[in-house]
Amino acid sequence: MANKNFEQQTFGDILGEPTLFHEGTGKIDVVKMDYVGAESMEWKELFSGYTSLKAITFSSGIGFISKLLDLFKESEIVFGCEAVMSYNLQEIMAFQNQLIERIRKEPGKAKEKILDRIDKGEVHLYVARAQLSHEKIYLLSGEDGRKRVVMGSANMSFNAFSGHQRENICYIDGDSAYAWYSDVFNSLKENSTDEISRKALLLSDLEENVDELPISRTIKTTKALVIEPIKENSDEITFTLDTRNLSEKLRPLFPKPDKKTGKIVVVPDTIIRIKRQIKDEAIKIKELRNEYPQLVVDVFNSTATLNDEHLNLNPLKEEIQKDVHLFIKYMNGYNRFHGDYLGMQYRYFEFANWFFCSPFMAVMRDMAARFDQNRLPYPVFGLVYGQSKAGKTSFLETLLKMMIGQKPKIAAQEFTRSSIESLKRTVQGAPIIVDDMVNARFNQHAIETIKTDDFGVSEHLTNYSAVVISANEDVKAVSPEVIRRTVICRVEAGLTNTEVMKSNVVRSVQKEIGTAFYREYLRRMFDIIPDLIETMKSDESESAPDILKYSSEIIVAIISEYENTPEYIRPLSLENYFSEQVTGKYAIKTICSAWKTSKKSFVIDKRNNELRYNAGATYEADRLIKELPETLEARKSREWVIMNLEEAKDFFGIKFKKTPFGMNI
Repeated sequence: MANKNFEQQTFGDILGEPTLFHEGTGKIDVVKMDYVGAESMEWKELFSGYTSLKAITFSSGIGFISKLLDLFKESEIVFGCEAVMSYNLQEIMAFQNQLIERIRKEPGKAKEKILDRIDKGEVHLYVARAQLSHEKIYLLSGEDGRKRVVMGSANMSFNAFSGHQRENICYIDGDSAYAWYSDVFNSLKENSTDEISRKALLLSDLEENVDELPISRTIKTTKALVIEPIKENSDEITFTLDTRNLSEKLRPLFPKPDKKTGKIVVVPDTIIRIKRQIKDEAIKIKELRNEYPQLVVDVFNSTATLNDEHLNLNPLKEEIQKDVHLFIKYMNGYNRFHGDYLGMQYRYFEFANWFFCSPFMAVMRDMAARFDQNRLPYPVFGLVYGQSKAGKTSFLETLLKMMIGQKPKIAAQEFTRSSIESLKRTVQGAPIIVDDMVNARFNQHAIETIKTDDFGVSEHLTNYSAVVISANEDVKAVSPEVIRRTVICRVEAGLTNTEVMKSNVVRSVQKEIGTAFYREYLRRMFDIIPDLIETMKSDESESAPDILKYSSEIIVAIISEYENTPEYIRPLSLENYFSEQVTGKYAIKTICSAWKTSKKSFVIDKRNNELRYNAGATYEADRLIKELPETLEARKSREWVIMNLEEAKDFFGIKFKKTPFGMNI
């Protein structure tokens, strides 16, 4: 589209320097054009006949970029970000990293051609570090002096320029328009972007080479760079995240695309059905909110609310002392159990520590995602399983009573991936307890739910609940991908039927115990969480902060102020939850016991560096392999478990030698 009047009066004359707005005046630059006509043409016709290209695009395809660049001797392309951002440092780095990864992973000759031209200095790629103009601009100039500006809604992709989708594309020929937009382009490039190096595009693991990100290279060159986040974008960011959150809530209610065509056919009955499902879901959510108290833990303001009422985080010492006494009384009650009751007390305290700490996990996971830290140290799933009559259900109820004064739970038959995700979006703070789950449902629903470890990350949810599953002995073993993401408590002690009937410790403790201990715990946790978050932000941090360690230290400190501390109540760390000696405890116990009592079950093959153990049944071999660490290179042949002999010696602490007299060493 040509503008004849544009030649006579430029925007430099009308509005001064080319900027998107005039700070402090409330004025914006508006380009005045005349409509001359509309033409139909192929994209090459629009761009051909010129030798230089300068462009701003917000979405692109490498294949199209390569073909477009073939038309020009020299090119400069600025990539902006379409997502709503506040442009703080972590968002800038994340965007630049993702853009470079997208280009780097592009297969074929197109990428190689672009890399070669970067080497020759014919192509320069830039990526935004600040908010750019939202317009897409293509500045074309030729050696013969011709100039053209192409603008509108079209990004640098085949979809935009092939006619497959409707776009607003305009062009202006002439020096004046080119001069105006060229000044805009140069100003944005100079002040708002960083150049992408060829080295950055070739790195195979950019997370390990953050110093090669464009903004990092700019900082190296300039020695200092001022980053000014856009505070005005907060409402738009909230709107975007709320939209994603609502979309995720609605996703299970909507029809799935056809497997062959990928299309969704929507008819009036579809809308009627969706409306009915949304109403049913709203009723469920209302019921859940009535059943599950809303515990909101605000780490940034050091406050906690229960059902919108602020909790008193300075409870009376007498109240704290009473709760501590009742908790110790409850835990000491396991002394009467048959089996490994002491080990049970150790495991239960470890689980209680995570349970009390769980309302902080969502915000720690969000911070970890924002600052490129590992999310695994902040688990949001717990599993208590083992023999029946081990007090698992009453234990979880007691912990929940100490947190919120109530003990709601859902039945295992209601557990599905979609129902749990819906619960996590509805319930806040306090853990969701799923009681009495059988092995079949655990394998069918729980494993896949736990393995999907990205819930709430993209929406930056910071107050969703952890999920606690209680199961009996038929949950035989837990797979490694679940072990890495779940706090597991396996109990091997219990009471007889008559002892269960006669015991009234649980009832009396649950009746009398209050929330004072937990409110004191929250107050002390609020004192340390800001420091943990600051540590996470630091580039010098070598690992994510161990919140479970600090949590246990606070619990021990509170209890020791009021009671003699039993040996099972002690400081903990991630090692107590996820070390190989902990996650492989059942396998270690089984192998060590078998070595003492049944040497015939083992075959020691020094020549092939193999230790073979006959587990007696294929399901038992499967169970052991799931708990053995990767270093043992364990595999199965029917009921046999085959391991690396030297690694097995170290892991089990056994020399695995057979003497001529049949003694085991």
